[in-house]
Amino acid sequence: MPQTQAIDAIAQLQLGFESGGYICDTDIATAVYLARELEKPVLVEGPPGVGKTELARATSTLLGLPLIRLQCYEGLDESKALYEWKYGKQLLYTQILREKLSEVLEGTHGLDQAMERLHQYDDSFFSERFLEPRPLLRALREQAGSVLLIDEVDKSDHEFEAFLLEILSDYQISIPEIGTVGAVTTPMVFLTSNNSREIGEALRRRCLHLHIDFPELELERRIVQSRVSGISKTLRDQLVAFIQAVRNMELRKVPAVSETIDWARTLVLLHADSLDQALVRQTLSVILKHQDDISLVSRELPKLLAQAR
Repeated sequence: MPQTQAIDAIAQLQLGFESGGYICDTDIATAVYLARELEKPVLVEGPPGVGKTELARATSTLLGLPLIRLQCYEGLDESKALYEWKYGKQLLYTQILREKLSEVLEGTHGLDQAMERLHQYDDSFFSERFLEPRPLLRALREQAGSVLLIDEVDKSDHEFEAFLLEILSDYQISIPEIGTVGAVTTPMVFLTSNNSREIGEALRRRCLHLHIDFPELELERRIVQSRVSGISKTLRDQLVAFIQAVRNMELRKVPAVSETIDWARTLVLLHADSLDQALVRQTLSVILKHQDDISLVSRELPKLLAQAR
C-alpha cells in the first residue's frame, strides 16, 4: 500500500474513533491500523483510567466486531480463560451409557471385544459437544473475527503469561483431548497493563507496543466536549485546567480521564456554568477517592481555582 494510502487509512480510523466518542491522537490510530494490517496483538500500557480498555471497546464498535473480554487476576488458569469440560453433561452421558450397556455390548465375545467396543465411546466424553469455551477459545472460533481484550494482564501470574505465548504467536491453542484449534478468522487482540509488575520479554516480542498517558490540555478538552452534552466552554476549560493541575500534586491516586468525565457530568447536573470554591468542595469525592487526597486538594483550593480560571 502506498504511503499516502496508509496515512489516509490512519486518518480515517482516527475520525471513525472520534465519531464514536473516543477521542485519540495519531499514535493510537497508527497502532490500531498496524495491528489490523500485520495481525499482531497490541500491548497497551499506561496509568489506570487513561482509556486503555475503552480503546478495545471503541475498536469493536468501529469495526462492527464482537468484543470478548478476559479480565486477568492472580490465579487465573486455563479452565477460566480457555475452556473447561461440561462435567455435569459428561456424568449424564455416563449414566445413559450404563443404562444402554447391554445394547452397546451386544454381539461381543469375551473381555477383549467388550473393552474394544467400549473404547469406541471414550472419545465422545472429550468431544466438542462437551466443551465449554471460555474467552480465548470463543475469540478463535468467531467466524467473522472479534476484538479480544485481555485486560490487566499484569495482574496474572507469570505462568499464565507464558501460556498466552502460543495464542499470540500463531492464533491457535492446543487442547490435549482434541488437538490444535486455530483461529477461523484472526482476532484483533489488545492486552492492557497498568504496570503493576514487569511484563516478560517473550510476551513483549509478540506484541506491538502502545503507551497511553494522561491527555494533554487540549485533547482532554475535546474528550470532555465529546462525552458530556450541554457543558459550557467556560466550565469545560476551567474543569480540565483544574484536573490537570491536580494531577501534578503528590496524591495517592490522581484523577483518571473517566473521573474527569464523571465530574463534568456532575457539574452539568448541578447546573454549574463555572467553578466556584463551594461547589468544588462539595464534589471533590467524584474525582478523588482517598480522604488524604481530598484534604490536600482542599487546602490548595484557592490556588488551584486561580490557576484554572
